Amino acid sequence: MISRVARSVVLAGVCAAPAAAAAQQPAPARKAEATKCNFESERLTVDTLPGGGQVSFFGGNVVIRCPSRQIVVKGDSAEQRPDGEHVIGHAIYDEPRFHVTADFLNHYTADERVVAVGNVNAKMLPSGSTLVGPIAEYKRVTPTHPREEMFARGRPTVTIVEKDSSGKPVPPTTVVAELIHMDGDSLVYGSGHVIITRPNTGAPKPNAKPGGITATADSVFMDQGKETMRLMREPLLSGQTDRPFTLKGDLVDLFSSNKKLQRVIARANAVATSDSMRITSDTIDLRVKNDLLQRAYAWGKVTRAHAQSPTQNVDADSLDVSMPDQKVRLIRALAKAYAQGRPDTTRFRVEKPDTTDWLRGDTITAHFDTLATKDTSKTPPIRQMLALGHASSWYHMAASDTAQRCPAINQVSARLITIDFNKQQVATVTAVDSVVGVFVEPRSDTTALACNGGKALRAAAPKAGAQTAPGKAAPKTTTPATPPKTPVKPPKPDTSLLDSRDPTRR
Repeated sequence: MISRVARSVVLAGVCAAPAAAAAQQPAPARKAEATKCNFESERLTVDTLPGGGQVSFFGGNVVIRCPSRQIVVKGDSAEQRPDGEHVIGHAIYDEPRFHVTADFLNHYTADERVVAVGNVNAKMLPSGSTLVGPIAEYKRVTPTHPREEMFARGRPTVTIVEKDSSGKPVPPTTVVAELIHMDGDSLVYGSGHVIITRPNTGAPKPNAKPGGITATADSVFMDQGKETMRLMREPLLSGQTDRPFTLKGDLVDLFSSNKKLQRVIARANAVATSDSMRITSDTIDLRVKNDLLQRAYAWGKVTRAHAQSPTQNVDADSLDVSMPDQKVRLIRALAKAYAQGRPDTTRFRVEKPDTTDWLRGDTITAHFDTLATKDTSKTPPIRQMLALGHASSWYHMAASDTAQRCPAINQVSARLITIDFNKQQVATVTAVDSVVGVFVEPRSDTTALACNGGKALRAAAPKAGAQTAPGKAAPKTTTPATPPKTPVKPPKPDTSLLDSRDPTRR
């Protein structure tokens, strides 16, 4: 037994085994030379095992150097076992491609593996990406293992350092998960309540939030070389800007270019929500610039594409939504398109509160006036809608008689129907080719009575016992006639209700 060895003494330790163990299990000379390591320490103790072999204990400023593999390990104490394993306390491990510090470190020389436990802080030197967590395992590059790998458990945090095409660093991406597997410099796998934070890589606008993208899922796969990411099992993507948006589905894929997010696809039960629109469908394809939505495509067979805005709802087999800087400008609905919206009741009343205006066609195009408001937080008002191919519409409009509180009804079918809006109100309805329809306006008090349920007539009658002001005559009241006891034949339809002022509306 040897103790209190001077630090200047260099002990030639073979990681595979001491001399006695080597005699029992001979190894090729080249392999023994490749795994040879030198130990330096202030103290050394050697114990002989019952079955043969020795265990060496090093204490006090331990330094282990493996020149053939360019490995240097430092710690306050170490243990060398017959199988070549090194156990280091308060260790610092360095090699050309990897650096790690930990409370304890196991170095398995036989399979070129390092296991760090307790306050692990690791860094992949070629890329600069880091890992912080309770435990991590690192596998070195060998002839049979061409890429290094790192496994981490216990909810570690990985910070991925990236550079754009010009070599300029961009804000790093952070990944937190229960289990993380890093394969080489580019592949990252995560599972168990994954949280990914990606800051905005574009130039920040004045007085704007820092922005960025946040994603959550049960598992994730990232390829930094191809700039792709896949989120699986309840994924949710959120844009954290002044105009936030979210996207979710059963599967979400992200595509970037030059480290900037450009495209996101959600498949199965996809839902995209922004401050101006909500889109649902089987599949949603979003185009992104500076973390703001620019365009959205939606299609599906099980769940048809549906776009909902504050003023209009649109359904179709597929949708194409143009929304520069996340502000809706144009919606194209293709195949069995259907649009509906609430009538404007500021100038008339409707019989039922759930009354809607609707428009059908093979295709529908909706134009929004993006210049009508300078406030980017407000949804642009609708300006025009066009239905093409087997088109039909039903719209409530203000009556020509401004005293009327009942709406006029415009129902028409044609090849092409164009509806123009003015301040969110239907202004004109134009039909072209194969026009069939009717335009009905309220004319008399009886129509108003039927529309308003008699509220207008009852409002005109004074209450019982009401007093009139001095010098004014009491208003006249009209008592409805007693209905006849014998049935009366219904009158013939009044064809004058058809508005003949515009021949295209007949």
